Amino acid sequence: MTNIILGKNQYGKAENRVVRITRDTDRHEIEDLNVTSQLRGDFAAVHFEGDNAHCVATDTQKNTVFAFAKDGIGSPEEYLLRLGRHFTGEFDWVTGGRWAAEQYTWLRIQGDNGEHDHAFVRGGTETRTAIVQIDGDETTVTAGLQDLTVLKSTQSGFVGYPRDKYTTLPETEDRILATSVTARWRYNRTDIDFNETFANVRRLLLAGFSRNYSYALQHTLKEMAEAVLAEHPEIDEIRFSTPNKHHFVVDLSPFGLENPNEVFYAADRPYGLIEASFLREGADADHWSWDAFAGFC
Repeated sequence: MTNIILGKNQYGKAENRVVRITRDTDRHEIEDLNVTSQLRGDFAAVHFEGDNAHCVATDTQKNTVFAFAKDGIGSPEEYLLRLGRHFTGEFDWVTGGRWAAEQYTWLRIQGDNGEHDHAFVRGGTETRTAIVQIDGDETTVTAGLQDLTVLKSTQSGFVGYPRDKYTTLPETEDRILATSVTARWRYNRTDIDFNETFANVRRLLLAGFSRNYSYALQHTLKEMAEAVLAEHPEIDEIRFSTPNKHHFVVDLSPFGLENPNEVFYAADRPYGLIEASFLREGADADHWSWDAFAGFC
């Protein structure tokens, strides 16, 4: 074919594991990131002519990721903004890109005299995420978290749903509600204390999950989103992807035992998958930045 054109494209170096130790005092700090850099711009000649004059090597992108860590991380969002502004400012034909990071948590080991200065243990399964995208003059920051597993042992039910000949699920007004939260929120500006905001958004999500009776996971997601959007005007939208962590009451009657919601079995699959986005009124419901995400969020 001779009449094809180049559509959307991006390229770079994925999953650069960067560990930055701040050791200017006896008490060390550790920052642990998995960073991806991808560039967008004028790359037609690379694809059609084999001309690499505009092809910034992926190895160069990798080296830049590590070199920029020398000046410190700060927050993953700030670090990615520095990378994005560097590549779009250094190379005229790079008009934008996508820079993503996952941040892993390390906690100080408790020693004989309290917290250890330079010994750490990996935190739980929760991972902080951040993505910076640049498209010409527009910069968008999307922060988030994944694998935040939460559970409430009561104050949740599921009733009033339609029933047909295939419906076997019994209604209940008292059940376990559990999920593993993936959440991403889109900022409407970049002059933010990202670490402080992340910590407060996480607190609000947990408070929203636990605060009120849940009529369905969808209802609880609304409570969580409402708490965040009400307190953070710098956030225009928040999205959730939340699989149900089903817990079913075990029938102990064959053994002559009662089971008043005390013994459950946890089923890992199949599972309900609840996804939703919540926006403040007037926000762009189809913002271009979401095109870079696989799946819902």
